[in-house]
Amino acid sequence: MTSTHRPAARVVCLDAAHRVLLLRWRDPFDGAWVWEPPGGGIEPGETPLTAARRELVEETGLDPAAVLDRSVLVDRDVRWNGKRYVGTEHFFIARFAVEQPPLARTGLLPYELAALDTHAWFAWQELDSLPDPVEPPRLLSVLGTLVPDGPWCDRDRP
Repeated sequence: MTSTHRPAARVVCLDAAHRVLLLRWRDPFDGAWVWEPPGGGIEPGETPLTAARRELVEETGLDPAAVLDRSVLVDRDVRWNGKRYVGTEHFFIARFAVEQPPLARTGLLPYELAALDTHAWFAWQELDSLPDPVEPPRLLSVLGTLVPDGPWCDRDRP
């Protein structure tokens, strides 16, 4: 299978209780499920931050101003819709002052609406035990880099 690189940006959203927002997608090619932070492709002329904010609004309706101008680069190797995508993506952080802010799927295209199943706010302790794969597989490590003072950084300390 040949690989494609698509510049992309994603947003790791945290609510007031440090829960992480993930969207559950069903691959239209093989029916596989995957949980992933909001995000998607960077359009020509967009910066990664602009793309992250746009994708957050399109997929969740959440306030794009919550996306901080701080990102980490994450190497990705994912399969979606019969294609393999390999490359580095920008992951940003967004923090919300309320618990589990409500979402609105107002900006999704028809094929995205068909593939998006649901969303959920997960306690960071749950991320490693979800029944479907989480992308990227080392999301807790990404979170620890974005927010090094978070409670997830103490889990290996005595």
